[in-house]
Amino acid sequence: MAQQRQPGQRQLRVGEEVRHVVAQLFLRGDLHDPALAGRAITVSEVRMASDLTHATIYVLPLGGENVDEVLKGLERAAPFIRGEIGRNVRLRLTPTISFREDKGFDHADRIDRLLKGTHGPTS
Repeated sequence: MAQQRQPGQRQLRVGEEVRHVVAQLFLRGDLHDPALAGRAITVSEVRMASDLTHATIYVLPLGGENVDEVLKGLERAAPFIRGEIGRNVRLRLTPTISFREDKGFDHADRIDRLLKGTHGPTS
């Protein structure tokens, strides 16, 4: 099994800058895709490739509803989003981008329920 390297300071800094730019786009409502209209989307993390040529953006719509529909809308909006990243983050090359569902919240909720001794959704 290959050992994964920890991201460097530059990767972390650029990833945070990209996260901020994308989050601002969502907050301002600059995306006009029907799948994204009126949706609150959280950008939890951006992982940059070691050479900074690709960014994987982890997102989750509020309530975790219609994730697949939102991801498809984000992929359609990717050229616009990438252009905004290029205008707002100082890099030699603008990274390609892809979107993934952030499953960290589900994982944390599952662990919390296991620790509390429940197996279903909490009320």
